[in-house]
Amino acid sequence: MRVQRRGWRTALAVALALGGAVALPTAAGAAPHQVRDDFNGDGYADLAVGAPDGTVAGRAKAGFVGVLYGSPSGLKTSTKRVFSQNTAGVPGCSEAGDRFGSALTTGDLDRDGYTDLVVGVGGENAGSGLVQVLWGGPRGLSGGASLASGRAHDALGSKGHLAVGDVDGDGSLDLLTAVDQYGLVATGGPFTRSGSARGERQVVKDRYPSTVLDLDVGDLNGDGITDVVAAQTGENFDSRRTAYWWGTKDGLTDWTLVWDIDGATLQGGENLAVGDVNRDGYADIVVGRAVDGYASDYDAYRAKGGRVTWIPGTAGAPDGVAEQAVNQDSPGVPGTAEKGDRFGTDVQLADVNGDGYLDVVTGVPGEDLGPATAPNSVKDAGSVVVLSGGAGGLTGVGSHQVVTQDSPGVPGASEKGDAFGGAVHAGDANGDGLADVSVGAPGENASAGSVWSFRSKGEHVVSPGGVPIPATILGPNGTFTFGHTLLGTTAAKARLGSGFAN
Repeated sequence: MRVQRRGWRTALAVALALGGAVALPTAAGAAPHQVRDDFNGDGYADLAVGAPDGTVAGRAKAGFVGVLYGSPSGLKTSTKRVFSQNTAGVPGCSEAGDRFGSALTTGDLDRDGYTDLVVGVGGENAGSGLVQVLWGGPRGLSGGASLASGRAHDALGSKGHLAVGDVDGDGSLDLLTAVDQYGLVATGGPFTRSGSARGERQVVKDRYPSTVLDLDVGDLNGDGITDVVAAQTGENFDSRRTAYWWGTKDGLTDWTLVWDIDGATLQGGENLAVGDVNRDGYADIVVGRAVDGYASDYDAYRAKGGRVTWIPGTAGAPDGVAEQAVNQDSPGVPGTAEKGDRFGTDVQLADVNGDGYLDVVTGVPGEDLGPATAPNSVKDAGSVVVLSGGAGGLTGVGSHQVVTQDSPGVPGASEKGDAFGGAVHAGDANGDGLADVSVGAPGENASAGSVWSFRSKGEHVVSPGGVPIPATILGPNGTFTFGHTLLGTTAAKARLGSGFAN
């Protein structure tokens, strides 16, 4: 989640198109603004969105990735690009079931000063899987190389199995790939333009059989070297756990679990993000447990309908005893916890309200919506919730926010099965120091999929006493949606918006 892949130490602000979502001033002492996901080096964050189920040249589920570049006015639809294995310079060719774009992450792998896009091709070679890179440059993404290939049934490069981070502190980003029932592989950078790695390859096996569901990176103990965190299941898929590997000058240490107050494995989830939510100098772990209904829910506080858990980092180890878990029945959180809501689907960290603390942006794609006279009449329409962070963790009671396709200024309307919030992303597309939010709805239009972009237009306003004052929220012109008509891609069952480069 790379210069911290999803967690940013810089103060960002988002004003979503909903009542009460505003951009407020950055807190004093916040780190300088840093641009992520800038493929062409112009100072504006770009957006990469996957459609791994997309049809390419008549080949079903070959997969493709759409890219929009940032600009002073935000994401530019006129500069859209589409990449697949049929794109000139990308190795291989699009084949049915390859699922190009099944996982996406970013980082400057060849140390040329431009961010590169790392692409998982989870279905390549009958499910062995492949990881490829599209190289960044002054004109944007172009050319590519293959970085790693899997063995039979590895599904290398599948969703959640991919990250980059400097885990040995040598100044070069390393490629991190997960292999089910096996462990973690760190391939040392930097990488050449042919895709070969100049560093060493390290394999760290898990102590017990495991299935990795998501990966992220961050400095958990404040030693200046990137650590790796995974959302996992054990031998029994019913359970969830959070594992981590310390980064050191000698590479990754052995696999370790986060423990709860009883000395047992802390119940985790399927999605995670890493970042310093409480600004104490240690990266925290935020886990989304979107799937409820397992027997292990009895050991997971507030599991109904999905939950989000904050686990603080410390100088010693992530503190599972001090965890905070919230769901839609928690005070101040919009909505009501209902089975199948999938609250906690995808979790992103960014300073949404401008107070200098990272907030959690998360999807609720199973949310049912409808008018007061017929509640829950639109099944699985979906929503996105922002949970306010602070010095005490996720304690922003009364300051959380929600947006749906029925919110003022949001194009479209909530429909059955849209799964709005199936994926979320945060990035400063117009370079104003405020984070913009993108939302995927992979179920939109009979699973063709679509993407919504929310651009912040908040103003930094402070009262004479130094108290933040709510500023401008987004109007109808601050939000737009795009899909296959813009990209020129095949819509049928593509599920555009299944994932972003986070």
